[in-house]
Amino acid sequence: MDALYVDGLTKSFGGEKALDDVGFGVAAGEIHGLVGRNGSGKSTLIKILSGYHAPDSWRAFSVAGKSIELPLVPGRSASLGLTFVHQDLGLIPELSVLENLRVSRYKARSLGRIRWKNERATVNSLLRQFDIDVSMDSPIAVLAPVDRALIAIIRALADTEGHSGGTLVLDEPTSFLPKDGVMRLFDGMRHVANAGLGVVFVSHRLEEVRSITDRVSILRDGKMVGTVVSANIEEADLIEMMLGQRVEESFPAGATISGDVAFSVAGLQGSYVHDLSFQVRRGEILGLTGLAGMGHSEVVHLLFGSTAGTAGTISLGGNQHSVASMTPSKSMAEGIALLPADRLVASGVGGLPVANNVSLPVLGTFFLRGRLNRTKEVAAVSAMLEALDVRPPEPSRRLDSLSGGNQQKALLGKWLQTKPKVMFLDEPSQGVDVGARKEIFIRIRKMATEGAAVIISSTDYGDLAHVCDRVLVFRYGKVVAEATGDALAEDKLVELSYSSEGALA
Repeated sequence: MDALYVDGLTKSFGGEKALDDVGFGVAAGEIHGLVGRNGSGKSTLIKILSGYHAPDSWRAFSVAGKSIELPLVPGRSASLGLTFVHQDLGLIPELSVLENLRVSRYKARSLGRIRWKNERATVNSLLRQFDIDVSMDSPIAVLAPVDRALIAIIRALADTEGHSGGTLVLDEPTSFLPKDGVMRLFDGMRHVANAGLGVVFVSHRLEEVRSITDRVSILRDGKMVGTVVSANIEEADLIEMMLGQRVEESFPAGATISGDVAFSVAGLQGSYVHDLSFQVRRGEILGLTGLAGMGHSEVVHLLFGSTAGTAGTISLGGNQHSVASMTPSKSMAEGIALLPADRLVASGVGGLPVANNVSLPVLGTFFLRGRLNRTKEVAAVSAMLEALDVRPPEPSRRLDSLSGGNQQKALLGKWLQTKPKVMFLDEPSQGVDVGARKEIFIRIRKMATEGAAVIISSTDYGDLAHVCDRVLVFRYGKVVAEATGDALAEDKLVELSYSSEGALA
């Protein structure tokens, strides 16, 4: 009997098929991998299973051998024995372990009084089953990442109580776990499978998929291109199924950047990054990439000082600074700028006018005899919006009233006016339409040709291949590959990011 069976799922958005006649099955007691590059349809499939999306059509859908009619009402999946642990885990950081595990599941006496002794005994038993050595009274926020992930799994399993079978879907649960944490999580997954449930494991880390799963299904461009026995397929063959072609093993050497070294890093250490050293030359655009949780996205924040580094030094303009001493204000004073990925939280303030957001780094230049010259400020912002083709170019509009692409162009302008020597950008094209993306990258290249050193952290391999002069690929906090020149091909960057070659033992 299949714990989960899907056949003929089709879903379109705006006339484009996200899923095209997709089907696969998960046996009871099986750990089943689901892989595919970004945009392959994995997220859409999971959202249909959870009731978030309704399919356009389907032929069959069953859980634990029971045929189910689609679409599912959000929340009904759990009542069928189909439960989920998403990448963000869905836990409440301020609440205790007990509260997160038992909220909405308390067994009350008459008059609604909770039997706390029984609840504590229940939670203690669950923690022991999964070998989690934490206090049930501890807030989730203080737990190690792997313990939080295991708590989320336990909570999901509680929703399968009373069902003869079912399936647990884990969506990228290892993204931000160290290797020892991954092993503990795998033990928890085996515990679930040994209890007779199916487990669907969604991950970009192919070596993990091959080591923990019994079989793996591969999505490509919305189609299910195959299901294979995990132990019988090589990693290179799995990558080929994901891409639809085999990537060449070698590429010709790339071009050399001839400018002087503008910025160098030695021995950088953070939560995910380990002993990282590299240099960037004037006029160079350097890309940092890898799978989620591999450390590349942490680098720009450590160097700017928005995340505290524990070790390392940076050199800029003949001056050397310890990473631990860096703060955003110090970085700005040294000519370093950072455009964070989160436009309306870390990068800008959505509820404030565009003018306030854009002028902030240079606000002091608009003061005359201690008074802010608003006319001069608005005129400068208007000129910047016109230059970057921000639509509408109205400084008085709230930032969050603009489209994503126009927000990003305005916030890029915020830092361009500081004329930085070193520019960091974190996922600069995330959620940006094609037209705005082109304009943003034209501006980034112009900044580099005028002498700035630019570092882009991104998981958009296509963008990196087109705009960067060099790309460093990260795995477990270290650089495992460097691509330059003609080697800067999207498929090659995909292969380097997914491949376990060079991964730390």
